Amino acid sequence: MKSRRSFLKSVTAAGVCAPAIISANPNSKISVACIGPRRRGNSVMRSFAAQRDCAITHLCDVRDEVLEVRGREMKEVTGLDPKRVKDYRELLDDPSIDAFIVATPDHWHAMLTIEGCRAGKDVYVEKPASHNILEGKVAVEMAHKHDRMVQMGTQVRSAPFLKEAREYVKSGAMGRVISGKSWETATTRSVHLKPDAKAPAGIDYDLWLGPAPHRKYNPSIVDLQWRWMFDYGTGDLGNDGVHRVDYCRYLMGLEDFPQAINASGGKLYHDDDQEWPDTLFVNYEYPKAIVQYEMRLWSRPQLFGTETGAAIYGENGWMLVTNRSWTAYDSKGKVVRNGQSSVGQTEHVRNFLDAVINRKRDSLNQEILSGHISSAMCHMGNIAWRTGKRLKFDAKTQTFDDAEANKLVGREHRKGFELPNI
Repeated sequence: MKSRRSFLKSVTAAGVCAPAIISANPNSKISVACIGPRRRGNSVMRSFAAQRDCAITHLCDVRDEVLEVRGREMKEVTGLDPKRVKDYRELLDDPSIDAFIVATPDHWHAMLTIEGCRAGKDVYVEKPASHNILEGKVAVEMAHKHDRMVQMGTQVRSAPFLKEAREYVKSGAMGRVISGKSWETATTRSVHLKPDAKAPAGIDYDLWLGPAPHRKYNPSIVDLQWRWMFDYGTGDLGNDGVHRVDYCRYLMGLEDFPQAINASGGKLYHDDDQEWPDTLFVNYEYPKAIVQYEMRLWSRPQLFGTETGAAIYGENGWMLVTNRSWTAYDSKGKVVRNGQSSVGQTEHVRNFLDAVINRKRDSLNQEILSGHISSAMCHMGNIAWRTGKRLKFDAKTQTFDDAEANKLVGREHRKGFELPNI
């Protein structure tokens, strides 16, 4: 298969538009390696495979079984038998690979983005873009240093309905928009970990741990419950909340970090092994705006009739946003405009692939810098909760005004998986 880079060079030399050549030459495709095709990664990978100018040429996972099953499925769907790789480092020096999909547990997101950019690959990374603020900061710097196209997988950023909603806000119909509120209300299961055990054959557990501190293999954590443990996940604020916080940022035109953060909450319902809170309330302070986040992982009652969503408030009305729709109300509560569409996954993948071809970073709907800001806001909320303090944030240094909080900005990586210097 012809390399995308060599193909683009020939296109540039000929002075021809790349997308037109793709349509005429289906054998010249963007070669993509999917790292972590087990659950969410499988869905994203299939969206990539459905694009006619994209080929899933490599699969990477620490589990033999996942590689075998997903490889067989991809061959059945696309006719192409992808190469199976257990260690991502085998992908870095492969010149045939143009881009990575990163859909691993959170503690690997930034590191694989960083390694991919350093190796000259473009990256589509699932949310959140990092496990902590420092990792995200390095990922942004590495992407920009190497001129890589990096998109975070908050797919609603590419949904037509959200773009319509943003244009409505920008029209001034709501007047000054000063506050926003986002929320998650659901009933989640308790987390009860199985006893630690010996890692089974067929999984590279040391590689699964990667930069995280060493601990004995626990089947519950490695299977799925990593999300609720400090060392690997970011709680539900980083899992689902990142979408909703991002809605507020985007609709309100908040393109930078908040200046101060405070939070309250805790494990008020579940008596179990998870470490992150099941109840959390966060305030993000901007110079002329406030964004709030509310999480209740034990509560069926919804806000405004939707389990997850966001609302923004202006002087002349307000807007309700769900995962697929927006509705604008005037100051008296009358519906004045609305719209709906898909959640935007296909559009988000297409937006990334177009940027890979055109090399226009500003064409990305959720470029890594923007994705980092929304991800960092989740980390900020978690840090404010863990310290129990109102924290001021310095956007230039990406640190807090508090020594205890700054200890949680990053962490020491395990030997062999160190965070690189820029």
